[in-house]
Parts: sequence; structure tokens; C-alpha cells
Amino acid sequence: MPSDADLNQYLELLSFGSISTDSKYKDQVLACANWLERKLNAIGLKATQYETPGNPIIIGRGPVKSGRPTVLIYGHYDVQPVDPLNLWHKPPFEPTIENGIVTARGASDNKGQIFAHILGIEQTLREKGDLPVNLIVLIEGEEEIGSVNLAPFLKAHREELACDVIAISDSSMIAPGYPTFTYGLRGIAAIEITVTGPDRDLHSGIFGGAVENPITVLARLIAGLHDENRKVLIEGFYDGVRDLAEWERTSWKELPLQEAALLKMTGAPALAGESGFTPLERIWARPTAEVNGIGGGYQGEGTKTVLPSKAQAKFTFRLVPDQDPAKIVAIVEDYFRKHAPPSVKIELSPGHYGQPYLVDPHAGYGMAAQRALARLLPDCKPALIREGGSIPIVADFKSILNADTLLLGFALPDCNAHSPNETFPLAHLDLGARLNRYLLEAIAG
Repeated sequence: MPSDADLNQYLELLSFGSISTDSKYKDQVLACANWLERKLNAIGLKATQYETPGNPIIIGRGPVKSGRPTVLIYGHYDVQPVDPLNLWHKPPFEPTIENGIVTARGASDNKGQIFAHILGIEQTLREKGDLPVNLIVLIEGEEEIGSVNLAPFLKAHREELACDVIAISDSSMIAPGYPTFTYGLRGIAAIEITVTGPDRDLHSGIFGGAVENPITVLARLIAGLHDENRKVLIEGFYDGVRDLAEWERTSWKELPLQEAALLKMTGAPALAGESGFTPLERIWARPTAEVNGIGGGYQGEGTKTVLPSKAQAKFTFRLVPDQDPAKIVAIVEDYFRKHAPPSVKIELSPGHYGQPYLVDPHAGYGMAAQRALARLLPDCKPALIREGGSIPIVADFKSILNADTLLLGFALPDCNAHSPNETFPLAHLDLGARLNRYLLEAIAG
């Protein structure tokens, strides 16, 4: 468990309402950045705060010696909004502790995890006066809004941020007590479609049957995305999809997170997905086409007999190695234009995108990560997993700094990240501090 001083500092860090998406929290965001800069300097790193067009980026540097690898540890100090506030048991920026569990916004994502790394660095410097590697700590304040200023910052500071490997703890363990190495992420491509028929809503009795209904068209387009086996029917969608390795299929079947556990987590009546693959294989290693939102026509109480002018839908396509988001957007646009009838107009608006990511966990620094995890929790074999979500900054690190990323999260799966009553076990501050120490030692060799 953390010392009283470490615990008090963690609670202080959680008390900043550093919500990056809401401008009224700007002062809290800046105050949090200032706090972290002071903390990194206080533990013995040389910390500098860099201004960006958005929120500051803090860089901390350890002692530099030739001949040893350079490790960059990444984290973020911004947090998600707290809505709906009425579902919180206590105020989200007044952290509370019950049964060894801290509840507050940012407790796991990402303040608890990056603070644990800071504690590990502090312990090593206090005991040894040095670190086993050349260390860079980068903590930004815009991860929850897409890290829009991070890639330009990396490009502008490419030489001074040069490193051999990157470590990120911004994810969860597969289950309590299971040390987890996430070696793959799905990419993402977002697009929005607007289908327009008449130039205004029409009387559905007077014009229905003679004028195309945009909602009906959109519904047909959406229904045509998949066949009866949940396979995506867009031509070329599966081009470049990398097959699963046999060791992945075998090892994933041994993980504690299987169909029953997934079903319980979702609250759905049953799981569904592409035929021929297990639920974990579908989430971690297969691409998907998802409708994120749909609207059009009258939405109020009762009936309004209109033939609507417009219908809209938002889509995200989760992608796997070696799919290209730009190509996916292009073929998705082709699909909608090809299958839309001439009785409507189609407007397509591409959104954000991110590349899929995959590192070999059995080579290079992947083996160092496994050694550190095995030392951290020696009674349990490290779980090697992929993640169904997307972290676009990982691809930015690879393309700009040419360094692989080790994703070594130690939050719990039920931590309520992005939801009310976010939690983090106090014991995991010590767990994360030890992981930091073991990882840097394993990378040093």
C-alpha cells in the first residue's frame, strides 16, 4: 500500500477537474499540468512544460548516460466529463476511499496509472540515485479529445524525443491478478452519411408513394452492409487483413475472459458476430462495421405524418493489421454512392481515423515486458492480448519516432473508465510502481 504522503499526493492529483473537452475547466487543466511539472522536478527529473495550441505537454528527463537504451513513458492528465453527475455516489473530484478502492474521475484513466509510474521512478532515484535506462516521461492533456496537438509536437521535437521503446499504462488487466501485455490495437475510420430526398418534410399521405423516403433508403444501405453471417459486404473490405497466428488462437482460449464473462459485462441477451470466429477473435483481430447513431424525421411524442427530408447515420469501422483507414473510407464512400438510388442525394463526411497497431510480443522489448510482468505476479502467466479499441497516438509514436509501444495497463476491467464512479485499487499504486521498476530493469538487460 502507498505511504500516507504518496496517498495524499495521489488524492490531490485526482482533485483537479482536468476535463479537456470543456473550456470552463481550462484553469483546472492548467493547474493539473503545473502540479505534475512540480512533482516530476521534485522526484529528481528535469521537467519542462511545453505550450501547445491546446493544453500543455510536460516532459521529464532522467540522468543520461551513453550506452544504455532510452525509454519513453507516456501518460495523460486530462479526464473525461463527469456527466451524468446524478449517478455519482460522491462528487467526482472529491476522491473517496472505501475498502481500499479510490473513487474519482481519472482514478484509473489515467492519473492512477501514470502516478504509479512516477512513484516507481521516485523510488529508484531515491534508492540508487540513478535509473537503469535513459528515461523520458511525456504527459499530455488532450488524450480524451484525440491528442490533436501531440503528433505536431512529436514532429517538432523528434530528435530530443528519440527513444528505443515506449511504455504506456492506459488500459486494463484482462482480469484481477492477471499481468497483461496488450500487443495489438484495432485502428479506426469514421464517416457520417446524410441522405436527402425532398427539400423539406412532406405530408406522408399526399406525397407518400411518389417521393423517396430518405430513412427507408438509409435503412436499406445499413442492412446491406452485412450478410447473414455478419460478414461485411463492402467490396475490398477484407483486403490486407492479417490472419491470426495459431499461438494466438490457442492462448486466447485459455484466458479468463470468455463468452460467459463477456456476456455478463455487456448485459445483452446473447453475443453475436462474424461466423467462424470466437468472441475474443472478433473483438481483437477482425474488422467491423458499426452504426454509432441514426436519426431523421419526427422524434417527438405521438404521431406526425411526415415524409422526412433527411436521414443521417454515423459509422465507425474498426480495422486490423494491415488495413489502411484511408482506403477503407474510400471504399465505404463507393459503397454508399453505388447503392443509393438516384431519387436521393448522398453527402459523406469522413471523420477521425487511426492506424491499427501490432508488435511481436515474443521479440525484442516484448520479451522484456513479459519478464517484467512475470516478476510482478509470478504465480500467473502473463496474458498476451490485443485490444478491440483504438489508441491513435500509438501509431503516431511508431510513424514519427519509429519506436514500438508496450501497452502494460494495470487498471481493473470494471474500473468504470469514462463512466460514473470510476475506481482504482490503492494496492495498484504499489503494483504499478513495481512494474515500472521491473520494466526498466528488464529493458536495460
